[in-house]
Amino acid sequence: MTAIAAATGTAPDVPSDTPAFEYRRRGRWLEHWEPDNPRFWESGGARTARKNLMFSVFAENLGFSIWVIWGTVVTSMGAAGFGFLAGLGKGDPTAVSNALLLSSTPTLVGAALRIPYTFAIPRFGGRAFTAFSAAMLLVPTLGLVYFVNQPGTPMWVFLVLAALAGVGGGNFSSSMSNINFFFPDGKKGAALGINAAGGNLGVAQTQLVLPLLITLGTHLTAKDAAGYRFGITLSVLVWIPFILVAAFGALRYMDSIASAKSDGRSYRMALTNRHTWVMALLYVGTFGSFIGFSFAFPTLIKANFPSLANIGWISTIGNLAFLGAFVGSFSRPFGGWVADKIGGAKITLCVFGGMAVSVALIMASLELKSFPLYLISFLVLFVMTGIGNGSTYRMIPTIFSAISKKYAAEHGLDLTESAASARRQAGAAIGVIGAVGASGGWLLQQALRLSNIHYHTMAPAFWGYAVAFLVMGAVTWWFYLRTSFAVERMPSLAYAKV
Repeated sequence: MTAIAAATGTAPDVPSDTPAFEYRRRGRWLEHWEPDNPRFWESGGARTARKNLMFSVFAENLGFSIWVIWGTVVTSMGAAGFGFLAGLGKGDPTAVSNALLLSSTPTLVGAALRIPYTFAIPRFGGRAFTAFSAAMLLVPTLGLVYFVNQPGTPMWVFLVLAALAGVGGGNFSSSMSNINFFFPDGKKGAALGINAAGGNLGVAQTQLVLPLLITLGTHLTAKDAAGYRFGITLSVLVWIPFILVAAFGALRYMDSIASAKSDGRSYRMALTNRHTWVMALLYVGTFGSFIGFSFAFPTLIKANFPSLANIGWISTIGNLAFLGAFVGSFSRPFGGWVADKIGGAKITLCVFGGMAVSVALIMASLELKSFPLYLISFLVLFVMTGIGNGSTYRMIPTIFSAISKKYAAEHGLDLTESAASARRQAGAAIGVIGAVGASGGWLLQQALRLSNIHYHTMAPAFWGYAVAFLVMGAVTWWFYLRTSFAVERMPSLAYAKV
């Protein structure tokens, strides 16, 4: 039996005299939280967990929306009078390179912020930090509104603003780490999948709404540079009221779990466990591909199929680029759900095989110059990344739970305390894995950019992705699906005291 399959069984043993939980609507500190106890969970724990999940999804959704905003804005900045992007619609290598640099910068910063954002949950509590991280989204949005209306603004200023948009990417790790504490082992896959999907959906809604609002802005004024600047301004300002609502709602209604307090030992144990880094590599392949291609997709479509700009309705809704993130977002909860049923490793292995095939189809569509095949192939790739995101994230708490159970059984330790330690270590690992995975999105876009600069084609980068996906599938099989790999063979992991 694999570690993944073994850990999806019954919840840890808990005392039968655990007190019931009293649900409260207003936010507070929860001094006692034991979701794996059925009596505790059914008497109010489930309702509290769902309440926090709802506000977490809303705040994270906005974080992703602001994080990805540059992927769409760059496609209109050339028309808005910024010369360093003027040739994007004609496939100019310099303009394409500049666009990919601007759209990839938030990815890199967001990836770097994911580790401190994860650590912030135990330090400040999920309620306070969710409110803070939502409010921080005002900085990059208001900054972009100001400088996009200064026609002489140099590119380096926009690079700084793009970097500031990376705070939206950091929200993912703090949100996922926080929600991980709220749900019992058997429901983590679905809960984390829903939470992540709500955030990922922010990419799709941004790529759909921004082009519509930019087009509306130009029609309300004039189809010149000033009109495009007004359209970009309108498309950014629309998020401000939602950001304010998210910050207020989190502060008023969310809860913080006292037992989620940080102890350095949990982080050290997570960081020194090899499975943290194996899962980080796999997450580079799934989430790194999702976020990297999501940021780059509008640019890729505009550069490879410039004639689509002549079709008014397609151009207005961003050349259908939003569909990729849309299907990828909705497939993520399915990946978590099915991983709960049959195991995350099996799903992840199939995902990497499907992603490699999708890349081959993308390359075939470019040879045939077929946009329908190109779009369908990318949509399949996005679906695969979404399922893989859900399955890999389900594997993280499962692995730490399996190791913790083994150690507790060997040393006669309390299973409830051991399970709490496993959740803390999994929460720490989530931050590292999320950061490394998001950095994969930056690497993916840089590979596209450098391939375009040096070879005047992105084919070498795409074929490199296909090979990488096959390697990651092999890694999944080697560590989590070999018949010789069982919980009993996993290295013991000492637990940190509550």
